[in-house]
Amino acid sequence: MIIDCHVHLYPPEVAADPRGWSASRGERHWAELAAPLSGARLQGWPDVDTLLADMDAAGVEQAVLLGWYWENQNTCIEQNDWHIDWVKRHPDRLRAFATVQPGAGAAAAEELQRAVESGLCGLGELSPAAQGFSMEDPGWIALVERAVSLDVPVNLHVNEPVGRRYSGRLQDSLDDMVGLAGRFPDLKLILAHWGGLLPFFELNRWVGPRMRNVYYDTAASPLLYDKQIFRAVIDRIGPERVLYGSDYPLRLYPKEQQEPDFGRFLEEIDSAGLAETEKRLMLGENMVRLLGRQSRDGG
Repeated sequence: MIIDCHVHLYPPEVAADPRGWSASRGERHWAELAAPLSGARLQGWPDVDTLLADMDAAGVEQAVLLGWYWENQNTCIEQNDWHIDWVKRHPDRLRAFATVQPGAGAAAAEELQRAVESGLCGLGELSPAAQGFSMEDPGWIALVERAVSLDVPVNLHVNEPVGRRYSGRLQDSLDDMVGLAGRFPDLKLILAHWGGLLPFFELNRWVGPRMRNVYYDTAASPLLYDKQIFRAVIDRIGPERVLYGSDYPLRLYPKEQQEPDFGRFLEEIDSAGLAETEKRLMLGENMVRLLGRQSRDGG
């Protein structure tokens, strides 16, 4: 089974005019990343039928739709409603996480509750830097406690601490991620984009023990890292905490792709020197285990 744990999807009205849509909702940061005025445009705009067709073409059985780290709570609710509808229409192919603005306080935790009761199975992708919250904010703490009580994973966006500068890139604190994992050992925490290379800091004797319940997804890997990262990370932390995620519908190979797909990245993973058991864990079995009862009951 192949489960892509990191997919984004938008309805046709967003794809038709992303900058106009984002301006009407005050979502400046999303516009900088998804529809920049200059530079390469990596974002694709498939509809749900195209997503399912692209999954079929690459043998991806299920996709987990992630929310975005919106600046405004009303936008979060709007996206959650999209996800609830798509999951209800395609329960065998799609799962979805909720998104919230942690700065909304109690309303954020209540929106997570509503979304989970409506069939969503996690929280994220969230970003402290983009959404303007800290790990010590009471609203964030209450939200994490709600996620733990609901037994749903939380996905946090993590940028790489060094590398190419691009519009919309914000600096994340790896210390904050380690502190969060240590404070909430029962939290199912997913750090996107290889956690900004945090797996290598698990070699630190203080960091490693705090990260036992932390997972790393591979979203956007070809845009950031050589394929040797698969072997390097698994050699350090094992295959049980790595999750295949593509960041579809980004064009991960912009010199080769006119439209996004799943197949090219899966081919790269297949050539990365991993054992078949390691690939099975990363490509699906780890996510099934992480979702637990929800993956068996369908939400």
